[in-house]
Amino acid sequence: ELTGDDADRIAFGREAGAFRHAALLNHARGDWAFSVARRYLYESADAVRLSALVRSSHAPLAALAAKMQREETYHRMHADAWLRRLADGSQVGRDRLAGSVECLWPDAQQIFAPIAGEETLLRDGVLPESMLALHARWQSEVTPMLESLVGELPAAPPTSDGRRRRTDDFIWLHTEFTAVAGSEVGATW
Repeated sequence: ELTGDDADRIAFGREAGAFRHAALLNHARGDWAFSVARRYLYESADAVRLSALVRSSHAPLAALAAKMQREETYHRMHADAWLRRLADGSQVGRDRLAGSVECLWPDAQQIFAPIAGEETLLRDGVLPESMLALHARWQSEVTPMLESLVGELPAAPPTSDGRRRRTDDFIWLHTEFTAVAGSEVGATW
């Protein structure tokens, strides 16, 4: 809506390098513990972001965030329940979960990487809180649970390239999710 561009082109017509997303999403699928850890990290961060965006001065964004927040509640509950099951389960499951959290923790910080035009968005109330403030809130919420699994988590602040870093795993994924649209360029999906 804000760019005036076609939604299908945005979703399926861009090169892999044109996508902006948190580095956490660059990883290939791993075992169940890896999937649970990644899901927990992402869903907990998403909850913090949505809790801010419902207060956006841009009414369509605030309304969309409120709608998403209702649905995301269930995603978060699911991720939290599985994290606790693995943490309270066998030593093997707990060890795999801990290893996954340690692997993913640095990239999870990139969910809160600075965004282009953030100062303007903050000034105009479109973004009610800075990414730095949201990051601090998220860390205060997840750190106690995660440190009970892995011990002290390393300091890993978001970086300015956190939404532009790509891996071979993402290149493969991009090829997969754009294959159908690429098979008939110009079609409406």
